[in-house]
Amino acid sequence: MRMLFSFAGGSGHFEPLVPIAQSCVAAGHTVAFAGQPPMVPVIEAAGFTAFATGGATLSSTPKRLPLLKLDRAREERDLREGFVRRIATERADAILARCADWCPDVLVCDETDFGAMVAAERLNLPYATVLVIAAGSFVRQEVVGKALNELRAAHHLPPDPDLAMLTRYLVLVPVPSSYRDPAFPLPPTAHSIRPRMLDFSHNNNPPSWSAPVDDRPIVYFTLGTVFNVESGDLFERVLAGLSDLPINVIATVGGKLDPSEFGPQPPHIQIAQYIPQAAILPHCTLVVSHGGSGSVIGALSHGCPMVLLPIGADQPWNADRCADLGVACVLNAIEATPTSIREVVVTVMSNPDYQSAANHLRDEIASLPDPEYAVQLLERLVVEKQPIVST
Repeated sequence: MRMLFSFAGGSGHFEPLVPIAQSCVAAGHTVAFAGQPPMVPVIEAAGFTAFATGGATLSSTPKRLPLLKLDRAREERDLREGFVRRIATERADAILARCADWCPDVLVCDETDFGAMVAAERLNLPYATVLVIAAGSFVRQEVVGKALNELRAAHHLPPDPDLAMLTRYLVLVPVPSSYRDPAFPLPPTAHSIRPRMLDFSHNNNPPSWSAPVDDRPIVYFTLGTVFNVESGDLFERVLAGLSDLPINVIATVGGKLDPSEFGPQPPHIQIAQYIPQAAILPHCTLVVSHGGSGSVIGALSHGCPMVLLPIGADQPWNADRCADLGVACVLNAIEATPTSIREVVVTVMSNPDYQSAANHLRDEIASLPDPEYAVQLLERLVVEKQPIVST
């Protein structure tokens, strides 16, 4: 079977699809990816055929921007105006053209690749969506419904007041069901699979790192691959807060920032541009992050409690959910000082309730089916071309 995987954003939208795609290749299927032009090298580094399909969202800024005050209404507006009215419009046409040329049997897209879903519906092509926004409370009818129906009308598709297009045939869920906001339950077509941490590099020469030789706990610090350049002085404040604690710190700052700009660090702090989470998280006691879905689910997969400093996108909704589940403390990224960061890190590491709650999520994740289960579902979808309802 020919399977076209498609995603609308950056690495956070790409990486949840990769284990499914790898399993499809292992099962003998032909797989290709369609993403933004800047993501083509990343796709190819993961070993896949890559098609550039427009809808640019990724910043080319080589330096950090000021940190903005968190504004949920702004993030919802960006989702609607950016991912629906602009990106989906471009991607619908691009995916239509790519499907005409490549002729897939099924399309697998991330849950915000709305243009790909419209293209598949126009072609009567069965498609699956992969959830990449963990909490489930960001993509909502009141936020994107009107804009999506405008896009549908432009492609001569009927109105979809209930947003059935998002979950029509098959929804693959690399997130534990108990993590999802209970106000937004999973649809009948949802099937859970175990997330898998990736060990490929985004470049040919990933920075090396070595596990600390002493037995102090390891804290991993990241602001992701997009918001790292929208973080102002947050890196400096967090590093200062961690600098005099009896811990080892592994910090990653992303490919657009130079670790040397943070100046000399004490021996127990290592800074690199990129290190695969799969290499770090099994050794960690705590994760400090912006609360992106990939970082959060990665931490929980290894039973790591967290300190979260949400900056934008779906991060505040993830932070809410992590706080509700007792797996994290949340700080205001604008107001947090080295002292307050240090105090909260100490609180989370010293309170066994956080570790216990994180272990509970870790065990739930470990019990989920492997990504190979998704291959069976996709094969069935190609044959039946009907919604696959979970039992």
